[in-house]
Amino acid sequence: MFQLSSDPPQTGDMGTLLGLQEYLKEHYHISIFDRVLESRDDWVFHFYGERIVRARVLKNFKYDLRLHIDGENEEDHPKTDIKMLYPGDRLDAVRPLLKTDRKVRELGLAPIIPTRMRHHIKNKSLFPLMKERRVLFFTLLEGEVIKGLITGFTRYEITVSLKGEIPVDILRHAVYDLRDKKGRCLLKSFQEAHRDWEKSELFVAEAGGD
Repeated sequence: MFQLSSDPPQTGDMGTLLGLQEYLKEHYHISIFDRVLESRDDWVFHFYGERIVRARVLKNFKYDLRLHIDGENEEDHPKTDIKMLYPGDRLDAVRPLLKTDRKVRELGLAPIIPTRMRHHIKNKSLFPLMKERRVLFFTLLEGEVIKGLITGFTRYEITVSLKGEIPVDILRHAVYDLRDKKGRCLLKSFQEAHRDWEKSELFVAEAGGD
């Protein structure tokens, strides 16, 4: 499986989040592409360059996908070319829910291949956000803004429920920014210092910790 951004499963150095390790043990290794392949259904794929296709996965290779696009052409694509995907029958419902941050779009950002350069989100941030059902705003590298609730995450993607409980899977490598309704940044680069997960009711400090 191709490697995407995230911190490895581990407890915090000053405490732990109740249920996080169990969740990671069950879900961390799962890939949406395995599920899509097994479903044999059409899915909508958003590629960089603002290309949107409806396709079925024929082969799930380590770094690439073979897609049967619109029932006609077969194409192989690196997984890093994909920003997000969702069930094929949800295209008309998702389209009006996607907004655009024009300032980010005008940056002309390309896929970030080196993992160290990506905009990481810590699992310790994602887990309480999911459990607390916080409304969040994901901004992707080409400026798409996705508002919704986290309903799941793995090493490879984050599942977000949009208005109307429409599920969209965002590839973690495609994230540019993540903020809550107050504009609080939830990226690793900010949270390493501010550690908002320690404010969660799920957080249990170790004896003798701050």
